[in-house]
Amino acid sequence: MEKKQPRENVPSGVCRVGVYVKKDPRTTATARKFETWLQARGVEVFRRQSPSPVPRGFQRRNAVAPEDLLCVFVLGGDGTFLSAVRWIGDRDTPVLGVKFGVVGFLAETAAEHLYTAAARVLANKFTLTRRMRLDVQVTRGKQEIARETVLNDIVINKGALARLANIDTHIDGYFLTTFRADGLIVSTPTGSTAYSLAAGGPVIHPEVPGIIITPICPFTLTNRPLVVPDTAEISIRLEKGSSDILLTFDGQKGLDLTDRDVITVRQSSHPLNLINVPGRPYFDVLKSKLRWSGGRV
Repeated sequence: MEKKQPRENVPSGVCRVGVYVKKDPRTTATARKFETWLQARGVEVFRRQSPSPVPRGFQRRNAVAPEDLLCVFVLGGDGTFLSAVRWIGDRDTPVLGVKFGVVGFLAETAAEHLYTAAARVLANKFTLTRRMRLDVQVTRGKQEIARETVLNDIVINKGALARLANIDTHIDGYFLTTFRADGLIVSTPTGSTAYSLAAGGPVIHPEVPGIIITPICPFTLTNRPLVVPDTAEISIRLEKGSSDILLTFDGQKGLDLTDRDVITVRQSSHPLNLINVPGRPYFDVLKSKLRWSGGRV
């Protein structure tokens, strides 16, 4: 859920900021110039480049952002932004996305406005909104094998040659249904414009408190996307005999599932603090990115 916060909640003394950069020559060159610009204003910069993708099944140890960052500027597309959010973890560090990618739903400003936006941030002329995240726990028997926090979604997806996945789903302990589908997406309102939208899910405004459950190509045509309260606990398990099924967290990390695994999803107690600068209303962004009424990306 998105909530406006006054800028007084942001530390007033400028000391150290993070710059999280897409692994791309153009973006890296811009980051170097931006770092010099910040240093000329007495700001210490901690710069980190987004990591390269890893093969399926490989688990990279998560690096953690320093605790003393005033904010983090993310230079890249939505994938880079999601990677930066994972780097920040459960901290309250505010984040500003600067679009260098193709779509950029999560970016607050475009690359050509980087310095204008940064000057406003350094002058403390901005507000914060809180975006809901999801805590995801995976247990196998009595052992926890994964615990992640996601901003957009988790996706359960079958392999290319696998049969339909049979996915038992419970809400607050009550059995909902067994989805027979290519997969299942559980997303936040922020993630409603990502994979869930491509799978036929609804667009949910970030201020609407809910969690979206979207089946991917369901075998039963009456299995439609469902929005449940943000207080709900969602429990998911594969039926016996399921194989070649992958769980991904924000598209950043993957885990092979078995029919012994139980996935529990609930609202996180650590929302993301998103920096807002003037002149970017949500509905203008939505119309532009989805090309409604002739809008351009």
